[in-house]
Amino acid sequence: MNLSISGHHLIVTPAIREYVMNKLARVLRHFDHVIDIQVLLSVEKLQHRADITLHLRGKDVHCEALEENLYAAIDTLIDKVDRQVIKYKDRVQRPRIEEAPKKQAAANL
Repeated sequence: MNLSISGHHLIVTPAIREYVMNKLARVLRHFDHVIDIQVLLSVEKLQHRADITLHLRGKDVHCEALEENLYAAIDTLIDKVDRQVIKYKDRVQRPRIEEAPKKQAAANL
């Protein structure tokens, strides 16, 4: 897994980097098949913006959050991406048995 944390109009300090990595551990605990993660932190007119792009097998997940505080933006961002990753994981791991009866019922008609 490759992790890239960058800042736009913002210096990414070791404390911010460590905070993002600790929060991403929650997402990786739910789904560990992440290929690449890109995090962009920026400041726009007194608003802190956090963007993340996760490259998963077969899908890219992108989320963004705007808050007045950088740490609050990171928290909101991680909550959003965690929900999307859990939804993707459920969709991928759903048994294919549910789809088979529908096809057979259509064939019998």
